[in-house]
Amino acid sequence: MATETIGSLDYNEIVFPKLGIDLHLNSTAFEIGGLSIQWYGILITLGLVLALIYAFTQVKQYGLNPDRFLDSVIGGIVGGIVGARTYYVLLNWDNYAGDWKSIFNLREGGLAIYGGIIGGLLVGCLVAKLRKVRILPLLDIAGIGFLLGQGIGRWGNFFNQEAFGCNTDSIFGMSGGRIQDWITNSYPYTSYYANFGTQLDASQPVHPCFLYESIWCLLGFVLLALFAKKIRRYDGQIFLIYIGWYGLERAFVEGLRTDSLVIGNIRISQLLAILCVVASIVLQIVIGTRVKRMGCDYHLYKDTKESKMLLAELEQGKAVSSKDETTAPESDLTEDESETSDAAKVSAEDTAPSEETDATDEKTNETKENKPEKE
Repeated sequence: MATETIGSLDYNEIVFPKLGIDLHLNSTAFEIGGLSIQWYGILITLGLVLALIYAFTQVKQYGLNPDRFLDSVIGGIVGGIVGARTYYVLLNWDNYAGDWKSIFNLREGGLAIYGGIIGGLLVGCLVAKLRKVRILPLLDIAGIGFLLGQGIGRWGNFFNQEAFGCNTDSIFGMSGGRIQDWITNSYPYTSYYANFGTQLDASQPVHPCFLYESIWCLLGFVLLALFAKKIRRYDGQIFLIYIGWYGLERAFVEGLRTDSLVIGNIRISQLLAILCVVASIVLQIVIGTRVKRMGCDYHLYKDTKESKMLLAELEQGKAVSSKDETTAPESDLTEDESETSDAAKVSAEDTAPSEETDATDEKTNETKENKPEKE
């Protein structure tokens, strides 16, 4: 149990007592025309953008068409946001029943990562199927990108002072004005407290669970990004490693949290995390064994004729397009202006007097004038 006692903090104050950190951070970054822009949304968007940038540097290395890949990603983003919010709202329905507008208010948080992953995968894979994008290589790229996006996005919880755990005397223990307010005024009425009865002391630090998850995800991103080429033996392997890596961390960290989404005495996210770890291990053993037996008969999608032909056609199309742009005639005149100019030239040629004709006429006239009249 924690022994560090913290006095009453300002609402936007965040402290890490044993690290000597004392910050005053507003969850609102800035306002535009009366609309408050939250750090939560900014950081989630930043994580998403960086994940996309990384993904697009890897698309061709996995043998996929970047244009079709983009369509799948857009579908996955939309599905992820809808899935994350739907998952959270359904498991906290008592807080949203009768207040439909609050369901669409994402600025204060309320996105469940598992719902986001499920929704993103369902819609993203559906679009990939329609656009004829190989799903397993797509999932490998997505898995690494997920780790980067989650690692950065979790800091949105820091600004909102949420996603924390029980009291602790750890060196990383933290507290904040909003945390103290939630523990005092909201926690006693949560379904988690009703089912688990875990006591929280607002005057003592709590586990910064968001920090643990952020560090774990960013570490996973670095490791998988560095070693994906060396350890990847079959399409889908990296995604399975991602599922196991993230599930392992979430299974432990979720056990520290006191704001878990629960049904009875079951922490939903912790149960899903354990299932993910088990599924990852089993599938890696089964698929890995099968691929090993196939030996040289198995080929990663990027090494297949289909993938090489697809990328070759893409490069050829770009080359033709570039060539057309280079050889296109340069002219400041539009087509209509050009036609008008040509017509004017023809008209001028037809109506202009001929110099040769004029000279002949003048010579004839002179001859007539000088010739003596016949008597």
